[in-house]
Amino acid sequence: LSSALPALINGYDDNPVLKTAPEKQRQIRILQSLRGKICEAKNLCPVSGPNRQRDLCTFCTISLDQEEVFRTRVFDKSISPFYGEDFYFEIPRPFQCLSFYVYAKGVFQRDQPVGKVSIRKDDLCKYSGKEHWFGIQPVDPNSEVQGKVHLEMRLNEVITENGSLGQHLLVRIIECQELPLISGQNCDPYATVSLVGPARSDQKKTKVKKKTSNPHFEETFSFEVTRSSSYTKKSNFQVEEEDVEKLEIKIDLWNNENLAQDVFLGETRVPVKILKKDHIHKAWYLLQPKGNGSKSKSDDLGSLRVKLTYIEDTVLPSACYTALCNLLLKSPDVKPISASAGHILGDIYRERYEAILPMVRLLLHHNRFVSFVSAVVALELENTQEANTIFRGNSLATRCIDDMMKIVGKNYLAVTLKPVVDEICESNKTCEIDPVKLKESDNVEVNKENLHGYVQKVFSCITQSSSSCPPLMCDVFRSLRHLACKRFPADPHVQYSAVSSFVYLRFFAVAVLTPHSFQLRSHHPDPEISRTLTLISKTIQTLGSWGSLSKKLSSFKENYMCDFFKSFQEDKCIERVKKFLDEISSNVSKESSGVEDAVVLKEGEVQKRAQGRKRLGKKNFKKRWLRVTNRELSYHKHKGKEALCTINVKHIQAVEKLDESAFSRKNMFQVVHSDKPLYVQAGNCVEASEWLEVLGQVTGCNEGRLATHHPSNYSGGAWQCCKNLSINTPGCKPCTTIMLANLQLDIDCDRETERIFSLLSSNSTKLQDMEDACASMAVYQGPQREQEEHSKFTIQEPKETFQTLKQLRKVMVELQRQHNIRHDATAQYGSLDNPIVGKTS
Repeated sequence: LSSALPALINGYDDNPVLKTAPEKQRQIRILQSLRGKICEAKNLCPVSGPNRQRDLCTFCTISLDQEEVFRTRVFDKSISPFYGEDFYFEIPRPFQCLSFYVYAKGVFQRDQPVGKVSIRKDDLCKYSGKEHWFGIQPVDPNSEVQGKVHLEMRLNEVITENGSLGQHLLVRIIECQELPLISGQNCDPYATVSLVGPARSDQKKTKVKKKTSNPHFEETFSFEVTRSSSYTKKSNFQVEEEDVEKLEIKIDLWNNENLAQDVFLGETRVPVKILKKDHIHKAWYLLQPKGNGSKSKSDDLGSLRVKLTYIEDTVLPSACYTALCNLLLKSPDVKPISASAGHILGDIYRERYEAILPMVRLLLHHNRFVSFVSAVVALELENTQEANTIFRGNSLATRCIDDMMKIVGKNYLAVTLKPVVDEICESNKTCEIDPVKLKESDNVEVNKENLHGYVQKVFSCITQSSSSCPPLMCDVFRSLRHLACKRFPADPHVQYSAVSSFVYLRFFAVAVLTPHSFQLRSHHPDPEISRTLTLISKTIQTLGSWGSLSKKLSSFKENYMCDFFKSFQEDKCIERVKKFLDEISSNVSKESSGVEDAVVLKEGEVQKRAQGRKRLGKKNFKKRWLRVTNRELSYHKHKGKEALCTINVKHIQAVEKLDESAFSRKNMFQVVHSDKPLYVQAGNCVEASEWLEVLGQVTGCNEGRLATHHPSNYSGGAWQCCKNLSINTPGCKPCTTIMLANLQLDIDCDRETERIFSLLSSNSTKLQDMEDACASMAVYQGPQREQEEHSKFTIQEPKETFQTLKQLRKVMVELQRQHNIRHDATAQYGSLDNPIVGKTS
């Protein structure tokens, strides 16, 4: 932090005028992401009303401060619901608090909050990466705050009309940012400014600003602070300093409700003692809860089990990552592969599955993945003794291929499985065949028939999908097949098991089991549908292994599954499986011809402003279902209805954020095309960021893209941003530069390299242990028992591995130095990006 930080913490500011970082430092990007799972709740306290506990239907939401960004499905009639909802999103803005709210679903009234779990941003690292049970706290309106306020303060000595000496405090409230939405709309904020002390409270009020979450007040208020008891021209100034020590400025933000009681938005308190004579203190402050939130002891509202991983990446300019990136990309060429930087990363992080993802993404972007994974697979096969245990463990090779399939095969899954998974989830036929779990009203034969029909549809969709399999996946499968046959030439089944171990067991079967994790469904299915998907997934796994396993029913432990599986033996499934595996792993390399089918990239409910196509039509906002594919953007009255308007993505000229002032609404963006601009309001900041990213990527290569745009609208005969009168005038602001990338592989290489650097830095001890192991192995020539001490690492050639480790350490030291330089220059405490956490009552 800057030198201003210690002084501000202690109540003083030796350098109160905070300056922004130099222009060259603004290349730094702070990128945040959140991943996790809302698992379950226990013993939820019923909301008020008779018999509410029995009929309690709940759902859970995630909020950044007071902005909801995620919602689970409703769980019926349970005080201990199992939500099982995975979530992942990029966080596009600063925030103070991450909150999980539990709501009771209302039928004829508004949803009622049961309680919440709130975690301050600074505390997220304590819980990151693990599951925790959190006690649910009451929802106190005075603690529901967000936003920040920009203040300027000066303490002056003045001579009053009667000749006495006093001190006046000038408080200028400049602006606020990121105030919450009220009932989904921008608020009407105003501020009260008070000078408070043990025996005084002087309050003044700003004007109300209409329909904005980022109000500009620019109002200054003067307060008389102290006055000497006597004043003469010959005497010295005697100011009552002890009063100043006890005084503070209190800023309260409110939403003007006119006829109703005004809504509290947040407060901050600044001690007057931080000011010195003739000095200006100017800084941003975070708004805080009133009285630091509710402190009264509450009833037991239950508990919530949550797993979350919060990542904040400080991404430096690209040049800083060149050395580390090159070292990682050189991995496929290092002999042996175990001495490469990529393999070392996998060795250091054997226990953390997600640690391999950034390296996989980096290798994919630079077309180095197939060569790297082939070398890693060859190493694993050397240590595999039996063909029937091939790729059964959680190794570096299997983790790399798993991650690759999730990234590259996302659209493949959507085209292949989404229609049939939607049918299974929406038709909701009973498929239970376990005698223990059957209900009295169930007919086991009907259930078997339902399950058999579903399995046949899923199996047919998979075996007929080879033409849609991405070329990169085919290249990997072909390499797997070749290497497996080379390692076990006497086994005729290994050429198929090597491929089916991934494409069936780790790809299709897992996607059927958890469709929400692969974006095939928006929410975790209810228990009955989840059970149906489990039975289908089990059967698909065995059907997929049929062409490669001699013991066809050995994978089932349950007798009822063995009996059910026998019904497939007459359908020539073996030939269909082998034909499919042959097609996706053949020696003929598939040429990439782009995405042939229309693939839905994103869809959801938005607020769209009417475009005034009719001369007398109202230009108001209406709910619409927005849908974007790789071919077109369309909006519909409701999901599943015919399109009201369709825009070819090739005709889109720009996709940009819209200033809040345009329509007094947050989270708006515009789609500029040959017709009138399409103005859209997303549900929250995360949704808005996702729409902009998807539309930006799909239109990034368009020939007619604009260089400039208008960040506001044309109203009252002029553009509200630049006041130009001509509606056809070119834009007044440059358009966002699109980083062109493969639509299916949208990869930020600098960010992925930064994440790898962070992972390696956090495990520098293991890197040192590996260096020590290499050194001792190179010197020690004794019995093999010495190797046991280093069995946690894969070290084939200690000298080569040691050299790579030295190179890694060298580039990491330099990269850390770059971080330290920029951290010192950008961490201005009290700036917009690093506001002061104000004092609370």
